[in-house]
Amino acid sequence: MDGVYLPSFNNNFSHLSYKLKRKFLILGSAHNLKELRIKEKQKVDEVFISSIFKKNKNFLGINKFNLISKLSNKKIVALGGISKENFKLINLTQSTSFAGISFFR
Repeated sequence: MDGVYLPSFNNNFSHLSYKLKRKFLILGSAHNLKELRIKEKQKVDEVFISSIFKKNKNFLGINKFNLISKLSNKKIVALGGISKENFKLINLTQSTSFAGISFFR
């Protein structure tokens, strides 16, 4: 499967003017509702929302994560600080899947 990833800082819509392959997947990331709305306008298929657990400048926590993800009909992927210790807490979210580097180390 082919695809592209649009990071949260990418606000460009030029990819919409191209004819894409039939099973071309567009992924994007967002840290807040404003960025999520941009990803929806960019017609992404799935959105990584972060940071759910990692306490950085984009930290959301489970409650804010759920509030943001409920406001979209896109597939939501939980990202940020997911470990074996907090993995079960993903079940409390509205995410369809999760991704993380520290979980797989």
